[in-house]
Amino acid sequence: MRSFRGNANGLCGSKILWQDKQQKIMHNYSRRDALKKIGIGVLTGLVMPASLSGSQDTSNEKKHFVTLSFDDGFKKSSIRTAEIFEKYHLSACINVIATAHLPGFVLPNEYHNWPVGDFGLWNELKERGHEIMMHGYKHAHKNELPLEQAKDLILRCIDFFSKALKDFEAKESIFNFPFNASTPELEAWLPTQVKAFRTGGPEINPLPHKGQVKLTCTSHGPDNIDEHLNSEIEKLLAQSSGWLIYNTHGLDDEGWGPLSSDFLDKLLERLVSIKTVEIIPAGKALSGF
Repeated sequence: MRSFRGNANGLCGSKILWQDKQQKIMHNYSRRDALKKIGIGVLTGLVMPASLSGSQDTSNEKKHFVTLSFDDGFKKSSIRTAEIFEKYHLSACINVIATAHLPGFVLPNEYHNWPVGDFGLWNELKERGHEIMMHGYKHAHKNELPLEQAKDLILRCIDFFSKALKDFEAKESIFNFPFNASTPELEAWLPTQVKAFRTGGPEINPLPHKGQVKLTCTSHGPDNIDEHLNSEIEKLLAQSSGWLIYNTHGLDDEGWGPLSSDFLDKLLERLVSIKTVEIIPAGKALSGF
């Protein structure tokens, strides 16, 4: 409902023109009562109802942000994820391992044993409006490595993306820690290289704001995550505001903690109908700051 803003000339003059839409906003006030109350408000400073005083209706304000952060870049899952997001005119958030598509790549564990996309696919999906971000050079467990070695892998990842992903800008990117495993030293250093980073921690973050560099998330596995994700969505919606970052991986039978493609479809259909919800990739959420 649009709020009514009073006109100074109309309040001070001898005549006020009321249109049909304004009459509806007045609710139960008759024309005479409304004029009387507005007159009193002008003369005595009476606080009027929000619809009369011009206060903004915030019922449509986006205050529940949701980022589904898809890791590992499984080819079939990424293509299907993009298709489902596009159905609702949304951008997917896909985080890929720089060298996973190359011959000789050593799988980090059994949960990576599915074909992955290459940068031909990642550039295509980016062109279609999806967000492609870094998930490591080779999916190393950074908090198990010496600091300089961990830094070197991150810098090699940035360099690879700079050459392989069209229009990639490190200072506008999010580094998504493999295993969501960071260290205080890496967290202090990374903002000199990228815009922000994602690691493990409380799943509900403050709403996007200037200076926000540490993004924390939750995940679940190794089995299907439909119910767990749904419960996290409910926790978010029960709060007055917040930004849920949920680390997903593959769809259906791919990856650690897979998400059902049918569930994802129905979830997005539901969320786009909620006026306070914004479904958004992490980089895009921070792009205005």
